[in-house]
Amino acid sequence: MQAEVSEREGTVSLEGKLDAGRLEDLAGICRELRRDIVKMIGTAGSGHPGGSLSCVEILVSLYFYKMRHRPDDPRWPGRDRFVLSKGHAAPALYAVLSRCGYFSRDELWKLRRLGGMLQGHPDSKRTPGVEISTGSLGQGLAAACGMALALRLDRSDSRVYCLIGDGESQEGQIWESSMLASHYCLDNLVAVIDLNGLQIDGACCEVMDLGDVSAKWRSFGWQVQEVDGHDLGQLCRALDLAGGDGLPCMIVARTVKGKGVSFMENNVSFHGKAPTPEEVERALAELGEG
Repeated sequence: MQAEVSEREGTVSLEGKLDAGRLEDLAGICRELRRDIVKMIGTAGSGHPGGSLSCVEILVSLYFYKMRHRPDDPRWPGRDRFVLSKGHAAPALYAVLSRCGYFSRDELWKLRRLGGMLQGHPDSKRTPGVEISTGSLGQGLAAACGMALALRLDRSDSRVYCLIGDGESQEGQIWESSMLASHYCLDNLVAVIDLNGLQIDGACCEVMDLGDVSAKWRSFGWQVQEVDGHDLGQLCRALDLAGGDGLPCMIVARTVKGKGVSFMENNVSFHGKAPTPEEVERALAELGEG
């Protein structure tokens, strides 16, 4: 799929170009990326498949529809920034970056390998396209706030997008950051919460119930939209409506942990467990490979 220029100069996104054919193209990319995620984690023998598979449509909507970025010039000043606050979902980000052209797909099969560029969590010093090293949960949104403030000082029209997890949202720094973003009216900041309901120790509602997530973010002064996190049309439209009204925006994306692989879906044991070779084969068959 070839990117087209949108109204914001220099973009490689498909912003504003949403029709049935485009959605079908995006859905095809999602299927390819899910296969890559399963294969790379299976090859590595470690990683986090559940939360990587749950956020695929979110990342595809950002990188192949909305965000302005240049794979051949990762540090282009006019780019939009993306922060993967839930850093353990790195395989999903790596699959997307490779598909965009930031680095060779061959690198995917070196995930977590000594000397490779793809660490278990994103590393901005090693991996083209990674804005900031993440993995310490709760910190990514704070970094995204800092980026948004800096872009405002530079009078840039670039935006910052940040993906957080629901288990991660039990961290206090998330809510400190949410207050800061509202206080400084960071309408160039759009966050998405991957609300899949599970974390490493079990159901989020049992570990530390977040309650009404949308109401919480509204109470902190954010614009809030709710979407099906696997519906590309809803995600793209929500991204088009986000920002520009003096408020930071939170997109509450309801997702399924392990989406696309039947035995991983809503299965907390695959939060941080790699599939066996037999499970990889079964998963790829379900995802249409072969």
